[in-house]
Parts: sequence; structure tokens; C-alpha cells
Amino acid sequence: MTDSRSTFRTWWRDRVDYGWLVETLQSHGALGRFKFMLGAGGIVMLVIAVLAMLAQADVAGPPGPVQGGIEAAVAGVWTVRWWFFPWPRETESLIWIALFDLDAAANTVLVHDRVIGVLGIVLLMAMGGYVTVFHGPRVLALHVGWSLMASVLLAGLIAIGVLPDNERGNGHWREDLALGLAIVLVMLVVVGVILPFVQYCNWVLRVDALTDPLTKLLNRRGLDSYLPARIRRCRGRTAYVATLDLDRFKAVNDTFGHPLGDEVLVKTAQRLREAGDPGALIARTGGEEFVVVGYLRDDPATVGERLRHAIETMPDVPTAITASVGISVHDTSRSAIKFTEAAYRDLIRGSDSAMYRAKHLGGNTVVIADQTEPPSTPSGPLPTAVPIGN
Repeated sequence: MTDSRSTFRTWWRDRVDYGWLVETLQSHGALGRFKFMLGAGGIVMLVIAVLAMLAQADVAGPPGPVQGGIEAAVAGVWTVRWWFFPWPRETESLIWIALFDLDAAANTVLVHDRVIGVLGIVLLMAMGGYVTVFHGPRVLALHVGWSLMASVLLAGLIAIGVLPDNERGNGHWREDLALGLAIVLVMLVVVGVILPFVQYCNWVLRVDALTDPLTKLLNRRGLDSYLPARIRRCRGRTAYVATLDLDRFKAVNDTFGHPLGDEVLVKTAQRLREAGDPGALIARTGGEEFVVVGYLRDDPATVGERLRHAIETMPDVPTAITASVGISVHDTSRSAIKFTEAAYRDLIRGSDSAMYRAKHLGGNTVVIADQTEPPSTPSGPLPTAVPIGN
């Protein structure tokens, strides 16, 4: 991903795996602390709402107190939600963001004091930090657009004197216009520039941590991180996992040296990209071991043969390079068993066992795991062999 335009397009299309991120934070013992801090943010919002109502107590008209009461109620429910219930699912998280944005924008429109209106803009900045971490660039773009619209509206109300300075009153249009422009510019810098920049940097670091530095394929951690999203999209489709291991690769390193061995691995990754199905996950999970996860468009033997043949016909290498291929398949349209992450990991174990069977048959062979048996184990049944290309 050296082309900057391609990199930005990839970032824009990326959907942060919300569930995986939450599970990762939980595995590091950080989820409880985040829940406490987010709930504490609700307490701060509640205090701000009460102070805003007190500050506007002498202003005629119901909008201010009504808005303050609604904001205080939302803040209280927000705190209870984060402190006493499990971490929300992605859909609920998006709903909370929408409610928060609506409430903060209403705070900007309905209050009678410019200072209180600016507090609503500050709250939008705070929510932007949450969106930046837990959701993708498209959700952040919606939040940024909404926040900028609210700041422009606030600036307009200040400029035309709807929200006067309570100490000076109206008649200072130059100062009001300057203040309004300053509010918009600050929001543009903080929400429109800094938050996307932080999210982009976080995305680059995450992609780098999930990528094999030599081949630029996913590494084992990267494969694990993308599996949950693949599982969710697998309803009614036939999933497969193919495990490939280069045959006698140690002899290549010993004979020609590790630089050439690295070149072979890079070319193997390129061949798998070309031979793999569109949208397939391709990972380097070990020294010379690769995994391909995708949806079947042909029969398993055809897929395995295509991958095996891509390695065997690799150009510009000083010696023949072959691979042992094991494939495991799960048809979700026919299986009565719910397709889960555990089922996917069974597929990986089954394809791995099938690959070792291909090794025992002499290499350069495709083996399809027996779909009528449970996943093979060292003491369990051997997968059915398909003698292709041996």
C-alpha cells in the first residue's frame, strides 16, 4: 500500500470490526476502565446541564429549562447504561451516538446564552473521540459533518444577535461575527482535521500490526481479527479454508540462501493473490505456511488445484517450487449447525490436517477433508485424499 490514494481508499472502505475491538480491549483488561470513564462522562454532562439551567434561570421562555432537563435525563441514562450493563453492541452504540449528537445540537439551538451553546459544541468534540476509536471513517464523517453544521448554526445565531453577550447585549456585530468564525474554525481543526488524522494513524498502526511485513499478507493475528466479520457474512454460503505449505522449503534456504527464500515467499504471496477468489482472506501463518479463507464458487478440488498450480508454475525461480494443499469446507445453506467462530476454527484445523496428509502423500498434492467426519485430529480420521498433481 505505497500509493497514497490507494491507501486512503482502503482506509475509507474499512469497517472497523467493532466486536473484535471490544474483545481485544476485554482481553487486555481495559474494558472495565473504559466503561467507568464513559459513565463518568455522563456525570459531567449531567452537571453541565444543571449548571446551564441555573445560568439561564432568569431568562424568559421554556426552551432553555426544557432542553436542560432533557439533556440531564439523557446524561443520567447514559451513566447508568455504561456503569451497570454490559458493553453495548455495535447497533446500540450507533444509536447512542445519534441521540447524543441530536441532544448536543439541540443544546446549541435552544439555549439563550452563547457560552452554553459553545458547551454543546465541546460535547460534540468529546463524542468525536469515541467515534474515532470504535467506529469506521464513514461513521466519523457523518459525525464530523453534523458537528460542523451545528457549529455553523451556532456561529450564525451569534453573528445575527440571537445569542447576545449577556453583559454587553447586542450592537457589537464585528465581535460577534469574529467569535462565530472562530468557533467554526476551531471545530474545523479539531473535529474535521485532528479526529480523522488520529483515526487514520490508528488504522495504519492496526493494519501494520495485522500484516506480515515480508509478504504484506495478513499474519495469524490479522486472520483472527478478520474472521468474525467473515463469519457474519457467511449465511447461506459455502465457506472453505485452504492451508498451503511449501514443499521442502528448507532445502531452498539451505541451497540458495535466505534472501532467495524470502523472494520465493513474496512471489508465493503474489501468486495466491492472483489465484485466490475475489475477497478471499489470504494470510501467511507460519514460515512457509499460508491460509486462504473464502466462499466456494467452484468445487473444492478445483479451488485447491488452482492454488496448487499457481505455486507450481511460479516464474523466475531457480528451482521448482510446489505446495501441499489441504481444504476444509462448510456449507451453511445445508448445515443445521449455526456457523460460529468455533466452527470456522474447526475448518482451519481440518484444512491443516488435510495439508499434512498431502505432505505424507509426497507433496504437490491437494487433499480435501472428509465433510462427513468431524475435523481430523492426530488420533482421529484422516481426510479423504484427492490425488491431483502428484
